[in-house]
Amino acid sequence: MDLEETLLPGVGVRYELRCSSGQVLGIVVQREGGAEIAVYDRRDPDRAQGMFRLSPAEADAVAEVLGAPRLTQRFADLSKEVPGLESARLGIQPGSPFDGRPLGDTRARTLTGCSIVALVRGADVVPSPGPEDVLHGGDVLVVIGSGAGLAQLERRLAGRE
Repeated sequence: MDLEETLLPGVGVRYELRCSSGQVLGIVVQREGGAEIAVYDRRDPDRAQGMFRLSPAEADAVAEVLGAPRLTQRFADLSKEVPGLESARLGIQPGSPFDGRPLGDTRARTLTGCSIVALVRGADVVPSPGPEDVLHGGDVLVVIGSGAGLAQLERRLAGRE
């Protein structure tokens, strides 16, 4: 797999992905948030077989589908390699004691031994969020820890501890 990135001044960024199958996929992420996705002909790389134009909301939806689950899966795969380590996605519900408060207020690592490795907010993923990052209802935390620690943190985030 090869991935090339090209800055398009005034437009956005173009990515060209050459898959292991030989198929070439072109993606232009526009400054305004929309995207264009093209699948190129294997015999004629200058000819697109098909093109999709995505609005900013559609591009966000695709990014969410491809981004957050893949990040979570990578951490899940990592946790399988380390005995006693698990990963989970824990949601911040609206009205949670931590809704509107900084991540550091959870004291996740100190009280549960869990590490928060990413914060997912809609289509945005913040890897390695800091204690100053403010949590909001609807956010999802990607967390690694022991099974007991994850259960304790889930109760804490819900206000049951």
